[in-house]
Amino acid sequence: MSVVGNNRVGIPIVLLHDAEGAVVTVETKSGELFRGLLFEAEDMMNLYLKKVVILGPKPGAKRNVEQVYIRGSEIVFIVLPEMLRHAPMFQRITHWRKYGGAPPEGVGVAVGQAAAILRKATERRRGGFAGGRGSFGRGPMAGSGGPVPGHYGGR
Repeated sequence: MSVVGNNRVGIPIVLLHDAEGAVVTVETKSGELFRGLLFEAEDMMNLYLKKVVILGPKPGAKRNVEQVYIRGSEIVFIVLPEMLRHAPMFQRITHWRKYGGAPPEGVGVAVGQAAAILRKATERRRGGFAGGRGSFGRGPMAGSGGPVPGHYGGR
């Protein structure tokens, strides 16, 4: 499991998704600056902004637009809000580095039937399973080196 989850997107994309609903500034390859409310961010970094102010590549050129869609390949950089410094994703990264890749508590924990199966398997490995259905394995004398009752094979 990666730091950011099973969907295999990287840290910048997760951070961009966390910024949805906040005001961002985006510069494109053409030199235009877009400042507006980030309504939706896609995994390919395509952005859908609302209530946008566009500052053109020429000084003094300013337009107000209700909504705009910016293709990810046209983006040079994005200025995100300061509040994302404390995003939960960074706590996952800190935990990941501290514990050598172990997922944080509660992430990846089995629930329901899967949890019951894993719990029983763990108890069997520890030898503490007392399910009331007899012992598991080859019997109490298996592996002891002595004769096994009812076994008529030659040695």
